[in-house]
Amino acid sequence: MTGNHEQHQQQNAGQEPAKHRRDKSVQRRRVLIGGGTAAVAGGLAVAGLASADPLSSQQSTPKAATSGTASASASATATTTVCTLTAEVTEGPYSLDGALVRKDIREDKEGVEVQYTFTVVDTGNDCAPLADALVEIWHCDSLGEYSGYVGGNGHDEEDDGTFLRGGQTTDENGQCSITSIWPGHYVSRAVHVHMRVHTDVTLTNDSYTGGEVIHTGQLFFDADINAKIQAVSPYSDNTTTETLLKDDSIYDDAGASSGLLTLTALGTSVSDGYTATLTVGVDSTS
Repeated sequence: MTGNHEQHQQQNAGQEPAKHRRDKSVQRRRVLIGGGTAAVAGGLAVAGLASADPLSSQQSTPKAATSGTASASASATATTTVCTLTAEVTEGPYSLDGALVRKDIREDKEGVEVQYTFTVVDTGNDCAPLADALVEIWHCDSLGEYSGYVGGNGHDEEDDGTFLRGGQTTDENGQCSITSIWPGHYVSRAVHVHMRVHTDVTLTNDSYTGGEVIHTGQLFFDADINAKIQAVSPYSDNTTTETLLKDDSIYDDAGASSGLLTLTALGTSVSDGYTATLTVGVDSTS
């Protein structure tokens, strides 16, 4: 986790540190269940436990994810289930404690709608769906500003400390859904979303207490689709330099295991929005 001194420096600079990634042995650890062998290329969802995708006819799947899907099909045929730990990184300087538990985190923020569906599986428990986990996300708005830290990307706007932050608990299938907008960009980082997975939380009226964070990661978007979205309003009002996905200091081109989302268009225009799905592999025993 980023120290207080580093957080202070990055808040002043409006940037995140260049090196966030944790132990690479954790990033690439894989669990093989049921016998047999299967090749895993890029990132891989759990066979038979991938997030529901109601509009697969318009799905945008990056090459790494496509390879992983083919492997999943082969392993399913061989009655072998493979799951991959999702890469862990430090949470960066823009986190806040006590996330609101809510399905829609947009508040009054305008932007391209994104309907997230996450499936959380526990590699420490035979890749079983992890129920009652709180999946928390947070990200910047179309101008690259985070609630609670407005001004870090050079813009002046109202800051109530809660926009584009929140989470939901997973059901018996390990799934939860959150609605937000496509993030904007800010200096030094590609477009991304922060994520934490908590266990053993106690829910209050609109938030939570207690619990333990068992996963801290980041989510990423297809570069071609992102380029189109950053070119339309209100994203086009952000004139700060954008870092491309291939140049990002965190994403390492490993597909879903590094947080690359599977996107499905909700309409014929990028402005119509997208669904975004990801199977998140965590280890509750580590």
